Amino acid sequence: AIQQSRTPTSTSTSPLSTRTIDTAVPQSTILSTHHPQSTAKAMIRQTAQHLSRQVTRSSRAGVARCFSAHWENFAMAPPDPIIGLNEAFALNESPHKVNVGVGAYRDDSGKPYVLPCVRKAEAILQSKGLDHEYSGIAGDPTYVNLALKFAYGEDSVPLMENRVAGVQTLSGTGGLRVFGEVLRKHGHTHIYLPNPTWGNHIPIMQNAGLEVRKYRYYDAENSDLDYDNMITDIKEMPEGSCLLLHACAHNPTGMDPTPEQWKQISDVVKEKKLLPFFDCAYQGFASGNAPEDAFAIRLFVEEGHNLALVQSFSKNFGLYGQRIGALSVVAGDEDEAKKVLSQLKVSIRPMYSNPPRHGARIVSTILSDAVLTQDFIEECKGMADRINMMRVSLREHLEANESSRSWEHVTRQIGMFAYSGMSKDEVIALRDKHHIYCTLDGRISMAGGTSGKLAYIR
Repeated sequence: AIQQSRTPTSTSTSPLSTRTIDTAVPQSTILSTHHPQSTAKAMIRQTAQHLSRQVTRSSRAGVARCFSAHWENFAMAPPDPIIGLNEAFALNESPHKVNVGVGAYRDDSGKPYVLPCVRKAEAILQSKGLDHEYSGIAGDPTYVNLALKFAYGEDSVPLMENRVAGVQTLSGTGGLRVFGEVLRKHGHTHIYLPNPTWGNHIPIMQNAGLEVRKYRYYDAENSDLDYDNMITDIKEMPEGSCLLLHACAHNPTGMDPTPEQWKQISDVVKEKKLLPFFDCAYQGFASGNAPEDAFAIRLFVEEGHNLALVQSFSKNFGLYGQRIGALSVVAGDEDEAKKVLSQLKVSIRPMYSNPPRHGARIVSTILSDAVLTQDFIEECKGMADRINMMRVSLREHLEANESSRSWEHVTRQIGMFAYSGMSKDEVIALRDKHHIYCTLDGRISMAGGTSGKLAYIR
């Protein structure tokens, strides 16, 4: 062993790497020869340890290269149209910068707003010392029941007949994804969306395995609802198709059908035996009146449609980060509703197992208490009123600036957004030259406007 340790450095190849392994024993391991037997044993042991360390280093390097090869061909994904906008805004150092792209309510100082009734509900929950156990797959049943009554009405016949299958979802986005998957699993191959629609609708339904088809909804030239073409497209849909409808405060246009137009839409949908699927993200937040904002949903139920509905409590309750929503299906009878519920749960279980509890508890605490419910109604109306004031003020500022185009549509639209009619190039110029950020389709969040910023925005 002593003799071998004194031979020139040799190399060997690791099976995990093309790296060579240094087998030379460090000089520190060459011991005295006064006790050759013990020295030889020590030399062998230290040589083995040295080689082991070399192999380990080489193996780790080889494994690292092996795993890095899995990702090296990944392309950089494009930024999300809205999240990326917020990131770009955050990096802008201009003192004049304004973000009217985010879909979240801000107070008149531009700060996030927490409803006082939500603060009261949180205090009540804190005092109860509740646990953090799992919810069931379908979520908190108390919350689900209250959410359905909020949309369908306390006197809803399907609710009283126990023929509405309902589950708690990860806000509206999660409910859309679950229902898209359920549609695909049970024979649907496509879904019709309004053109334009909320940008996330399209990838959600595509990722659920559905072909996305569009029906005409907005007349960009006249900044108005394209009602006649909408009806024409609905009449041409294949029988049994599912079409998504915005229950109120259409995103991004803010242009809704009138009650009379909703009635005609219901008639055509019934005639074509279509499946209406309502997305209700702004109930109470559009007009300031929750029952009024649920008009289309309740009309379709009264007209006998076995519809589907997804709800979000992000906007109206200001619970953006709690991801609180609901998905429901009106069935023909109680037994059918139980079967539908079972299929919703089958899709939820492997997707996210069960929903979070805190947001559901907040909404339940408010809607189960008469005083807190009244507080919510008043506070929600206060938000809607401020948004409407921003609409009027923006139009006045634009018209006072002797703009060459009409801005009358800004005050005819409702809800969080104003569909300005600006082109993509105009939006980019607004961002680059004036530090005003909105989405590329010209959608402006009226909830992001403030009294102090409107004069600059014009």
